[in-house]
Amino acid sequence: MALFNFKRETTAHASTTSPQVEAFLQNYSIEVMPRTAEKVESFRDLLPAHTRVYIAHIEGTPIEDMVATAKRLKGEGFDTMPHIPARIIPDRATLADWIARYQGEADVKQALLLGGGVSTPAGDFDNSMQLMESGLFDGFERLHIAGHPEGNRDIDRDGGDRLVMEALKLKQAFSERSDAQMAIATQFCFEAGPVIKWADRLAAEGINIPIHIGVAGPAKLQTLIKFAIACGVGPSLKVLQKRAMDVTKLLMPYEPTEFVAGLAAHKAKHPDFGIQSVHFFPLGGIKANATWAIDNGGKSAVPASQS
Repeated sequence: MALFNFKRETTAHASTTSPQVEAFLQNYSIEVMPRTAEKVESFRDLLPAHTRVYIAHIEGTPIEDMVATAKRLKGEGFDTMPHIPARIIPDRATLADWIARYQGEADVKQALLLGGGVSTPAGDFDNSMQLMESGLFDGFERLHIAGHPEGNRDIDRDGGDRLVMEALKLKQAFSERSDAQMAIATQFCFEAGPVIKWADRLAAEGINIPIHIGVAGPAKLQTLIKFAIACGVGPSLKVLQKRAMDVTKLLMPYEPTEFVAGLAAHKAKHPDFGIQSVHFFPLGGIKANATWAIDNGGKSAVPASQS
């Protein structure tokens, strides 16, 4: 598909798009892994220029593959944001080497700092705050951190959110002394109401780091339920389970239309609402997710320096 076709298709859908949803989807981001990126012939055919593309670093993925993916995406005109998972990094020297490779070979200026999905740290780092305080990310334009609207039992094992909230307050303080722009990129959810309450609670606690809400892209229902359980999605999982009980919807792909529309409507009524933009998890494939985003008005992005 040529760039001409991309522009033509987005224009064709503009007339049927909700203005609220279109505004909410502007400057959305999306996530890939090196092995899934290899299957995409050209990201330019799928995504608007300057879209922020996160690169998930799964334990066992060679840093060479991560850097190569970042270099490719940067070369195709996208703002690349690799994951830096604290618990898979053996030591400070390794972290410094990774950063030097990203900067030197792929001109990376953004990163998502997170604890990581492993239970036992490989070395010196256990959490994202330690990465921030290392000083090795000085000069980065953006540093994003992870958020969990439905809690994180890896941190708060009792099902509450006391430790998560304490960590976010520390990160809020860091954001106030850092030159980097910061945002909270969250786990994907399926129900707008609890997300709205969570975002409002953060604001009430003095945490005003912009939120980039995680949204699961179109996918088979069975696929979504599998990923949701594996990733520890909380109460909003019942939205999928209820859908699975409806025989008429069981075989139809899930689309995040209702979830996004609910958040977009709230944002339109409350412009100061903490959710700034959408971050997609393309669980049903990058092409399907990109097409849904375009069809629903997510047709433009701005360079990182302006976002």
